[in-house]
Amino acid sequence: MANPELAIIPQHVAIIMDGNGRWANKRGLPRTVGHSKGVEAVRETVRAAGAVGVKYLTLFAFSSENWGRPEAEVNDLLGLLRRFIRRDLAELHRENIRIRVIGERENLRGDILPLLVEAEETTRFNTALTLVIAFNYGARDEIARAVAKLARDVEAGRLKASDIDADRISQSLDTAGIPDPDLIIRTSGEERLSNFLLWQAAYSELVFLPDYWPDFDRNLFYDALRVFASRDRRFGGLSNKAAAAVVG
Repeated sequence: MANPELAIIPQHVAIIMDGNGRWANKRGLPRTVGHSKGVEAVRETVRAAGAVGVKYLTLFAFSSENWGRPEAEVNDLLGLLRRFIRRDLAELHRENIRIRVIGERENLRGDILPLLVEAEETTRFNTALTLVIAFNYGARDEIARAVAKLARDVEAGRLKASDIDADRISQSLDTAGIPDPDLIIRTSGEERLSNFLLWQAAYSELVFLPDYWPDFDRNLFYDALRVFASRDRRFGGLSNKAAAAVVG
């Protein structure tokens, strides 16, 4: 499919990639097959986002709550992450894609943290699409860590309490320097944020799709972009039509 004609391209799209296990269960397959198929959807989505001009793509890859899943499934998810980085990093680098990782980094298993750091360091000067991987991520934990950092700065005299405002908090989050998402997509029919980018989602447009993540492709991605383009984003102000009526 050719790139769609879109009136508005969101600068930052974030996706909650949900439904791998249910996709597999529906077909009588092991959940691991659903996760593997989901990686293919990641590859196509990254290509589609870059082709249409999205500048930031954030993918909820592994939440801090996912450690509570069965150990075999956790190990499979970590193995997929390893294979994705080892297999795809060179291609992403050639495509001038930068990788950023958000989430808690302490106490990560074995080679996971070095792999994530390698991906970031290898691509840090790339200037096309920025692929943000939310790994071991939870929004409440992110906010708590940011607040604790600001409290330490105040205690050490590096900062006054009166200096803390919304911008200061934003710059203390894992996503510092990344614009808030214009659009958040969630697959699988669930309609909640599930502890994902809670601070950053204040004015995001939300699109919930019934399709499971392994079935997500560029057509569904572009459909979500069309929905976004049709929205009248007011940011607490008047709609475009209402504002024109007031001026008139």
